[in-house]
Amino acid sequence: MQENKNFDEMLSDESVQAITSDELLPKLDELIALIDEKRYTEFVRIISEVPTADIAELLDEVEEAYRPRFFRLLPKEIASEVFVDIGSDAQEDIIAGFNDRELASMLEELYLDDTVDIIEEMPASVVKRIIRNSTHENRSMINQLLHYPKDSAGTIMTTEYVRFRADMTVREALDHIRSVAIDKETIYTCYVTDPYRRLLGIVTAKDLLISSLDTDLSDIMEESVIYVNTTDDKEYVAGKFEKYGFLALPVVDAEQRLVGIITVDDAIDVIKEEAEEDFAKMAGITPTETPYLKTSVISVFKSRIPWLLLLMISATVSSTILSFFERNLASILVLFVPMLMDTGGNSGNQASVTLVRGLSLGEVKRADFLKVWWRELRVGLMCGICLGVVAFGKIMLIDHLIMQNDEVSWLVALVVGVTLSITIMIAKLIGSTLPLIASKIGLDPAVVASPFITTSVDAISLILYYFIASPFFS
Repeated sequence: MQENKNFDEMLSDESVQAITSDELLPKLDELIALIDEKRYTEFVRIISEVPTADIAELLDEVEEAYRPRFFRLLPKEIASEVFVDIGSDAQEDIIAGFNDRELASMLEELYLDDTVDIIEEMPASVVKRIIRNSTHENRSMINQLLHYPKDSAGTIMTTEYVRFRADMTVREALDHIRSVAIDKETIYTCYVTDPYRRLLGIVTAKDLLISSLDTDLSDIMEESVIYVNTTDDKEYVAGKFEKYGFLALPVVDAEQRLVGIITVDDAIDVIKEEAEEDFAKMAGITPTETPYLKTSVISVFKSRIPWLLLLMISATVSSTILSFFERNLASILVLFVPMLMDTGGNSGNQASVTLVRGLSLGEVKRADFLKVWWRELRVGLMCGICLGVVAFGKIMLIDHLIMQNDEVSWLVALVVGVTLSITIMIAKLIGSTLPLIASKIGLDPAVVASPFITTSVDAISLILYYFIASPFFS
């Protein structure tokens, strides 16, 4: 099998496929042994065949003491890419093992937006070293990026882009790209501005390559440009990439001056972060950026206990109603309370998850309230009738006939089935309405979704059950 190959076999393999971290992770100790034995040439020969993303995975698994030595041996042209991809713990270990000259050299290879991302995750002592070893120009730009509002477009943009004057020709533009490309994050999409840096249009590398060298950029540039402002929410920005399929998106300030660009890799990171954050909130957990296995027990406790306390307190409403219910109705009806509450809660959560996703992707607007309500009402009606009939049949077949419980009559089955049907309809409406209301008043829809829907549906289903059953079983 391929995972049993030694290093020589991997390197001599005639296949053009790169060596991946899946192949190297089982041999990580052997790879580290090459460093211990000072067989650096062999180490570099192997690691040069590995994609940067896979090297980052390997480096995250390397013991703390070896990380700086491992990183120092990486080819210079890929070291900065690897550093950006590794976890914050590994980054901190590498920085701690570097002297100031090495740190300054590495920072020169990083794009500014990546440097800012690293700074935001590092402790104060490491941040001071990074700032101190950055160039004066980079230090000024880093401070500017750090002062943009949290989660805004300004915090994820890079200032390293290709900019042209409108009076340049294609020949001049290509010459300019050759002179600055090494320091720019992307050269495929370039931007045309006036002398005051106001955005006039965009030109792609394809436009330049297929145009005559003497053509003016003003004749081939696209003047209808979609852009975002520095203060726009980064989730809104990510939605632009998803909608239009951009590789890069220009960012302008309040005076419409071009101040940076956001690239598709940063947009993908935002989409991933927002999805994980919504998932955590809907599960009743405070979001955290630290990987699960690297999060301390205390941190996990702090992220979960507030929600558990809130849900426990809110559950007293249901227990109070249930206590009243038990005193006033036949005990046989209590057997079906868990089914009613759980099914209602699940129905509400289905609707809320759909709405939260729709809101985050821009597929649903707050103004669509009536459309959403009418759609979920019909879905709830169909689901309610279906599940109500199934519940009636289940109770009569299993509880009455098979289990031979004489207390379970057709009237009990009918009351439970009708209650379940109406509960599902109401749960669907609540599950679709609460996220829209939360969005309207400025709250995060994901926060109110699961916890509050469960509590409200539980209470409503119990009250509904009581009112439907009380005329027959009081």
